[in-house]
Amino acid sequence: MAPPANGGGGEVQEQAAQPQQQQRGIGQMLTGVIRIAVFWYFASKFFSPKKPMSDPSVPNFQISNLFSKGEPLDMWFYLSEQQNFSDFGNEGALIWHETNIPYAVWGPESTRSLSLKYHLSEAVKNNGSLYAHVYFARSGYSPDPNDPEYQPLAAFGRTYSIVTYLPKSKADKKKSLLRNSEDSKEDVTNPEAVQEAQDDLKEDGPPEWISYWKPNVTINLVDDFTRYTANAIPPIVAPYINIESTTGNYYPTVFFNEFWLLRDKLIAINDTVTEVPLHLEVSPISMTKWQLFLQMDQSFQVHRSYGSMLDGESDELKRVFLEGNPYLLGVTMIVSVMHSLFDFLAFKNDIQFWNKNKSMEGLSAKSVVVNFFCQFIVFLYLLDNDTSWMILASSGVGCCIEFWKIGKAMHIEIDRSGRIPMLRFRDRESYAGNKTKEYDDLAMKYLSYVLFFLAVCFAIYSLMYDRHKSWYSWILSSLTSCVYMFGFVMMCPQLFINYKLKSVAHLPWRQMTYKFLNTIIDDLFAFVIKMPMLHRLSVFRDDLIFLIYIYQRWVYPVDKKRVNEFGFAAEDVDQAASSSDTPALKEDEKKTN
Repeated sequence: MAPPANGGGGEVQEQAAQPQQQQRGIGQMLTGVIRIAVFWYFASKFFSPKKPMSDPSVPNFQISNLFSKGEPLDMWFYLSEQQNFSDFGNEGALIWHETNIPYAVWGPESTRSLSLKYHLSEAVKNNGSLYAHVYFARSGYSPDPNDPEYQPLAAFGRTYSIVTYLPKSKADKKKSLLRNSEDSKEDVTNPEAVQEAQDDLKEDGPPEWISYWKPNVTINLVDDFTRYTANAIPPIVAPYINIESTTGNYYPTVFFNEFWLLRDKLIAINDTVTEVPLHLEVSPISMTKWQLFLQMDQSFQVHRSYGSMLDGESDELKRVFLEGNPYLLGVTMIVSVMHSLFDFLAFKNDIQFWNKNKSMEGLSAKSVVVNFFCQFIVFLYLLDNDTSWMILASSGVGCCIEFWKIGKAMHIEIDRSGRIPMLRFRDRESYAGNKTKEYDDLAMKYLSYVLFFLAVCFAIYSLMYDRHKSWYSWILSSLTSCVYMFGFVMMCPQLFINYKLKSVAHLPWRQMTYKFLNTIIDDLFAFVIKMPMLHRLSVFRDDLIFLIYIYQRWVYPVDKKRVNEFGFAAEDVDQAASSSDTPALKEDEKKTN
C-alpha cells in the first residue's frame, strides 16, 4: 500500500528544509561573527587607552633609572619660604635628616617617620608660602652643588608646597524667617551678625582665598625601573619623570602622596595660629599603586569638571575606605549592586505594566497624580539646593515618567477655549464606570486630612525652629520633608481599594516584588550605616505597607474571570490553551493510525 500523499510530501519537505536550515544557521553564524568584529573594531577605536604621542623633537632612544634597586640613600628635608632653595648650610632650615634608606626595598628599614611641632612665622600667618625641599643622594654624597664632593648623577630632589590656598567657603545664607524684636536688637549689637552682613555684601565680588596648613607630608620613592622610549613616555607618568640632561636617563621618582589627605584635616592659618603639627614619612611605593592613585585623582578631576561630582564628594568616598570596616565595605558594595539591579528591574516592569495596561479597574488614579506632584516637589528642592546635574537629570526623567503614567491612567486633553490653553484631566471609563473611583475618592478624602494635618504641623515647626534661605525655600523644604516622611500614606488608598474589591489581581506584582527586595536592602543599610534615629525609623515605614500587601494577596482568592493589566482573563487563556491542544491531539491520532 502506497503511503499517503500528504505524508510523502511532508518527508520531502523535511528533507528539503534540512539544508535550508543548515544554510540559515551558517548565515546567522557568519552574521554574528561580522557583528562582533565590527563591534570590537569600534570599541578598540574609541575606548582603548590612547598611546603616548611621540615628540619628533626628542630623539628616539631608551632611557633607564640612574639608581639601582636596594641602593642606600641619604635624605635631607628643608623648610623655606623661598621656592628656590640654595641655603644648604642653614641648620635652622634643616628639619629632618635620614641616612641609609634602601631604595625600592620593602622593609622596616625603608620606612622612616617623624612628628614635630612647627612654629609659624609672621609672613606665613599673613598668607605667606612655605615650601618643603626634599633631597636624596647616594650615601656619602652631598646634595649641595657647592660641596666639593657633590656629584650631579648622585643627588636629586623635589620641592613641595606645604601651604595650600583654597577659596573661602560661602557663608550660610540660611536665617530664621520669624524674628522678634529682641532677636533684631541682638543682631544689631552682635558683631558676628555685622560680620555676616558684610560677608553678604562681599559675596558678589571675587572669592576670598585662605591659606591652609598640610599637617601630613608623605614622601614616596616610586619603585620604577622601566626602560622608557624618550619620545613616548606615558602622559600620566611624564610630569613626574626627572630627566638628567647629560645622560638622558631619569632619577628616581619622588611622589608627594596627598591621596589620603582630606580637606577637613587641613588647618586654616591666621594670626591666632602660632604652632601647627607636622607628621613626616618617607617610604617606597609600587609602580601599580602609584599609577592607581594618579588615575583616581585624574578621574575625580574629570567628574568635577563635568559636574557629576561635587566638591568634597571624593573626600567622602576616601573616608569610607579609611574609616570603614573592609568586610562591611565589601558587603555594602555587593548590596549596592543588588540595589541598583532591583531598581532597574522595578523601573523596567513599571514601564512595561503601564505601557500595556488597558484597564484602570482596581487601580488608584489619584495616587498616580499625587506621585507626580511628589516627584516634582523633590525635583524643585534639588534644583534649589545646587545639586549636581546628574541627580537633577535623574529626578527630571522621573518627573516625565510620572506624568506619562498620568496619561495612561487618565485622559489628558488640551482646552483651547480660553486665552491660555489648559490641560484637562478626565477619568477613563474603566475607572469611573465601577466602584474603583468611589473607593479611591473615599480613601483619598480621609487620608488627605491626615496628610495635610501632618504637613501643616511640620511646616510650622520648621518655620519656628529651623533656618531657611527664603520663604520659597521654606515651602520647598517643608513639602519635601513631608514627601520623605509621610509619602507612604499615598500607598494607603490602594490598600483600601483592595480591601473593598476583595482582590489584588490588578496590581503589578513583579514590580512590587523588586521594590520590596529594595526595601529589605534599605533595612540592612539602616542597621549598618550611621544615620539619625528619625531617618532610621522612617526606613521601616514601607515594610508595613508591603506586609499588608502580602497579607491581602494571601487572604483574597484569585478571580480567574477578572481581566488583568494586559486585557486577558485566566479563563480565556485556559480555553485558548485547551482549544489549541485539541488539533494537536487529533494530528497525533492520525499519525499513530
